[in-house]
Amino acid sequence: MKLTDLRDNPGARKSRVRVGRGIGSGLGKTAGRGQKGQKSRSGVSVWGFEGGQMPLHMRLPKRGFNNIFAKDHAEVNLGAIQKAVDAGKLATDGTIDHAALKAAGLARGGKDGVRLLGKGEFSAKLAFKVAGASKGAREAVEKAGGSVELIERKDPAELAAAKKGSAKAARAAK
Repeated sequence: MKLTDLRDNPGARKSRVRVGRGIGSGLGKTAGRGQKGQKSRSGVSVWGFEGGQMPLHMRLPKRGFNNIFAKDHAEVNLGAIQKAVDAGKLATDGTIDHAALKAAGLARGGKDGVRLLGKGEFSAKLAFKVAGASKGAREAVEKAGGSVELIERKDPAELAAAKKGSAKAARAAK
């Protein structure tokens, strides 16, 4: 075999179709778009339109539910925390909160705080200040000699009512 004999397998490289390049190409004149109408022009955006018939995405039943009031917690397992402590990524002195877990690379996201979950082995004596903890996680932390303190989160409805009330009080003071 010589270097000049090397070539791709048949059909491995296929050149793109160049439309609108004359009658002999088979895709000349209208370039495969038919005659007239919206779809023959450029800048067409009629995805899902079925000529007035009820589109498929509207014919199919709706499923599920998306709770707009759901809390967004960063879930962290105790096994991952123990690994971080053993690796020296997480300091054992002081309280462990959302910022400390984020700095150690354990908590991603979670605009409503961190929730501890009890998966994995845990033996470090740590004090946690988090938004939530499962029953198993709390038991494991307390068994290891640590503590879990829960942060009080106010309900969005309460916050809105308090804000509305303060606005009324400010107007009354004027």
